[in-house]
Amino acid sequence: MAKTLALIHTSATLVPLFQELIDKHLKGKDIKIFNIVDDSLIKNTIERGKVTPDTSRRVVNYIGSAEEAGADYIMVTCSSIGAAVESSVPLTKVPVLRVDQPMVDKAVQLGKRVGVIATLPTTLEPTSDLVRRRAVILNQDVEITSKLCEGAFEALMGGKPEVHDQMVASALKELAEKVDVILLAQASMARVVGQLSEADKKVPILASPEIAMEYLAKIL
Repeated sequence: MAKTLALIHTSATLVPLFQELIDKHLKGKDIKIFNIVDDSLIKNTIERGKVTPDTSRRVVNYIGSAEEAGADYIMVTCSSIGAAVESSVPLTKVPVLRVDQPMVDKAVQLGKRVGVIATLPTTLEPTSDLVRRRAVILNQDVEITSKLCEGAFEALMGGKPEVHDQMVASALKELAEKVDVILLAQASMARVVGQLSEADKKVPILASPEIAMEYLAKIL
């Protein structure tokens, strides 16, 4: 019998990105896919600087709706609302995954010095917090170095992707000198990795979408 995977997004731009990864990693598997999108979740979180109780409640409701729609597995593709995703787990009868957990699990096993880079403070802290907690669960000792690329997100949203890419690339090069592995807290930064020279990629740089889909391909 076919399994059903539900993806919950905070931006419509993530739908084609994940569809591409689904075509790559889940091709040939008997899996049905459906998407739920609400960009007000991330807009409210950025505006208020944190995930508020009302936003958390709405995330939990979307996850419940996905379960009611027949999902056998649910993944939420936005790292900024990770805490709300985790709060839904005991309320849901099917597995629920935050997109960055497989990436974090991989990172804490690759090296002790873990770098976390983001263009939004609302994503930086939740990802760093997840690294700390997953390291304890996986019995790994880690040191976290966080790096916020201030202004890069605004440049990207303002139609200046080249400015965003330059800022992120510079931050990645700087962070690579201090850590054993780098986590991209937002999928929007993954594009920059391909622009770096091999000499600048001194340590593994991990992005959540691909690693999450590889993880799902193994368990579904």
